[in-house]
Amino acid sequence: MPKKVVKKYTPNKKEKYMCIKHKKYFSERLSSWRKEIVKSNNENVILNNLDDNVSSADIVDQASSQTEKTVELRASNRRRKLISKIDHALKKIKDGTYGYCEETGEPIGLPRLIARPIATLCIEAQERHEKKEKIYIDN
Repeated sequence: MPKKVVKKYTPNKKEKYMCIKHKKYFSERLSSWRKEIVKSNNENVILNNLDDNVSSADIVDQASSQTEKTVELRASNRRRKLISKIDHALKKIKDGTYGYCEETGEPIGLPRLIARPIATLCIEAQERHEKKEKIYIDN
């Protein structure tokens, strides 16, 4: 007997914005993403601990190893910040504010949230924020 093909759900504009289906979709997606990041962090910690036990007499190897550790530490810090943003998004789903711009209160929009589920600003507010940041950097 052939298996029934289950079509994956994707939020669409025909449904009420941030209805129960939307919230469930984003909650599952964010939770899954979070688990992947935590798993990746744990694997990297184990690999780094194994690498710490190996020391080389060659100064070039030591420098290369130190550079790799620095790069991995930065990546690990980025992943920790991402976990924090995912947790923030999950909290917003629970309190009913997910999907709405933190500046304007307007809907962020499904296409933007599907592309970036941790988005907190609508496109217009994000563009204003980036312009201010660019002006600040240029000065």
